[in-house]
Amino acid sequence: MSSASSQYHLSDELLQPVLAILDAYQDPYLLQGLVTAGCVTKLDIEGKRLQLGLCYPYPCQSLYRDTVMAITNKLAVLDAIDEVECEIDFQPAVISAGAVDPLPNVKQVIAVASGKGGVGKSTTSVNLALALAAEGAKVGILDADIYGPSMPIMLGVPDFNPVSPDGKMMTAATAHGIAAQSIGFMLGGDEAAVWRGPMAAGALAQLLNETLWPELDYLVIDMPPGTGDIQLTLSQKVPVSGAVIVTTPQDIALADAKKGVSMFQKVNIPVLGIVENMSFHLCSECGHKEHLFGEDGGVKMAQRYGVPLLGQLPLKLNIREDVDRGIPTVVADSEGDVANIYKEIARRVGAQLALTQTQSVVSISISDDE
Repeated sequence: MSSASSQYHLSDELLQPVLAILDAYQDPYLLQGLVTAGCVTKLDIEGKRLQLGLCYPYPCQSLYRDTVMAITNKLAVLDAIDEVECEIDFQPAVISAGAVDPLPNVKQVIAVASGKGGVGKSTTSVNLALALAAEGAKVGILDADIYGPSMPIMLGVPDFNPVSPDGKMMTAATAHGIAAQSIGFMLGGDEAAVWRGPMAAGALAQLLNETLWPELDYLVIDMPPGTGDIQLTLSQKVPVSGAVIVTTPQDIALADAKKGVSMFQKVNIPVLGIVENMSFHLCSECGHKEHLFGEDGGVKMAQRYGVPLLGQLPLKLNIREDVDRGIPTVVADSEGDVANIYKEIARRVGAQLALTQTQSVVSISISDDE
């Protein structure tokens, strides 16, 4: 894995045991030691104070404190070190999307897709984008659901109207610290986009390429449900770094989710993993847990096709209520259990993107009769 330029200024006698300790500390998401993963960018010492620089290829800001404490405890066994001063940075890699030109100001593009509607894909998309931002990344979101745009309401900016400073490019909305663009910003509240597939795909390409995106580490695209012309066109014309598949545990949703995986396989886009939404219901009164839509369907699908299970989200009333009032759960209850699940998913997504640089794309075999 590539890293920032390393600067090591320790004697050989001290350097080797320090590197050995740091590489014995395995990152829980990259599944590699910090040295092997390319995260160690600086080693220096003043007296008995070690100055350590780390640069992660995925956002994990909420884990910095625990990481520093764990590393400090491990380095404390060395007589030459009494104190560790650690600086941690985050720098995502810029992944080439092959023949598709990269977007100006955007390092990586994440598509969030599902084979069918009604599985909570848009709610997952917006909370994933906000969770990536909460973990320290600069994030934007594109609402690509041309026929049912929901981001204006979910992000609490239904009255935003893009403007064009130069007559060519248009501004994006800013909500809860992320940039956002949606066809919904250009349609009236009750107005429908009655367009055929090619027109819809063209409109989305225009939204994507003619928006003045700020500097972004990640642009999350909330894809339309299904696997038709619009989805294939977007997958082929948008520089997507990786895809996240959202499903519920029930058999019919899983069957359609397989089609989503197959679609990305056909256009050579890495599948970063599966999010099992509505995995279980938590009673708001007593906390009782029930599997209303079946159990572990997403787990079994991830195992079958050799992709990671990124997380399992509960069916909770407040998740729906939060997006309906324009303050998604990651913002509304930033330290709550559900927000922490979304942050865990965000860290896994970022790490999987980083790993696509050093690992071959997962080969997923789906036959026509499955």
